[in-house]
Amino acid sequence: MFSGLNKLIKIVLPKRLFYRALIIVAAPVIILQLIITIVFYDSIWIKANKSITRSLVSQLKTIQDVYRNDKNNLDFFTDSYKNNFNFEIGINNDPFPKISGERRFSPMDRSLRRELKSAFGNNNYYFSTTQFKNAVEIKIKNESVTMEFLVPKEMISASSVRLFVLWTTLPSILLILIAIFFLKNQTKPLVRLAKAAERFGKGDYVNDFRPSGAAEIRKAAYEFDRMAKRINRHLNQRSEMLSGISHDLRTPLTRLKLQLAMISQEDISKKMSKDIDEMENMLNDYLQFAKTQSKESTSSIDLLKLFNEIEKSVNSPNFFIKSRENIIFKGRYSALKRCFENIIQNGLTYGEKIGVEIQKTSNRLIIVFEDNGPGIPEDQYKNVFKPFFRLDKSRSLNKSGVGLGLAVVEDIINSHGGSILLGKSKLEGLQVKISLPL
Repeated sequence: MFSGLNKLIKIVLPKRLFYRALIIVAAPVIILQLIITIVFYDSIWIKANKSITRSLVSQLKTIQDVYRNDKNNLDFFTDSYKNNFNFEIGINNDPFPKISGERRFSPMDRSLRRELKSAFGNNNYYFSTTQFKNAVEIKIKNESVTMEFLVPKEMISASSVRLFVLWTTLPSILLILIAIFFLKNQTKPLVRLAKAAERFGKGDYVNDFRPSGAAEIRKAAYEFDRMAKRINRHLNQRSEMLSGISHDLRTPLTRLKLQLAMISQEDISKKMSKDIDEMENMLNDYLQFAKTQSKESTSSIDLLKLFNEIEKSVNSPNFFIKSRENIIFKGRYSALKRCFENIIQNGLTYGEKIGVEIQKTSNRLIIVFEDNGPGIPEDQYKNVFKPFFRLDKSRSLNKSGVGLGLAVVEDIINSHGGSILLGKSKLEGLQVKISLPL
């Protein structure tokens, strides 16, 4: 039972912290206002209204009794009421109204109807509280004549109601507005921290972030900033280390090439040159893998222009673009270009042709690559993204490959907050489906 109630509350409650905090502040104020209003309405206003309405109806009943018993002094009596109570009294033979002029859901009309019915009986009275602005029209059937009364509206309605509603509503609205202002200022640092964390998770370097807000939020923001700087320092050290190793290894490899050129035995020289070339290609792959974490700022990218550049650099009739829609995406240009080029080169290496199709949804960008190569077994889909993993049996990889191509691709896509899936293409080869957030 409680678990179901818990789930219902989670569904009903807003998801954002600002609105939850606003409910915590505003709910007690609104509930208190409702309680005070109901108590006042029930115990004070209704009773006061009932009392003054009963007093008015009693006076009308007195006038009717005087008219029945002593019609000679009626003028003096009505004049006295007009001078002392501001009553307008008239007696005529006009037909009695058949349609009621009362409002069904008005507390004032309800109270007046109850007292008139009790004093004069059904169908012997008529009243309207809306025909005049400051007066109430009341008609009483008295034998063959109709007695008409115009009485001040304050005689049946307590004038302090509007003032009470005003004093209870305005302070509540003012308190809620103050709460909204302060809550906005308190939640802004959290929103900025979340956006900074999102940017950092996508590979952006967050250099303009400053801790602000309450002490606890400042502490969390300060620790996030320190963590981001440590991670960036570690990535830069890794990239510099691999660059240094590559530079140090290139020098002895160059010397070996020069020495091999002087060897008279061509067979040995060719074999050793082939091994040295493979080592150079391996070093290039290592550097490419390290560059996926290199510093690059985010910019707006025209994807059609990017793929047109890749098409020119590939310069192969076997690569084709299915859709040529202008789509702008925010990301790191060089990293994405390297990612797409890796997938296209793999498709051209292990298949005869490869195509790319770009699709856009409300909040996602879908890029699908399809080739007609031998494909990859489904049980190896996860393994091919591991660094240095080589799938020699199903795809005849060249000897220069060290198994970093798809690892680089996945690293770049993940750093942009996206995902990558492998499947079987319509061309009976491999399908690479990339999903990126817009």
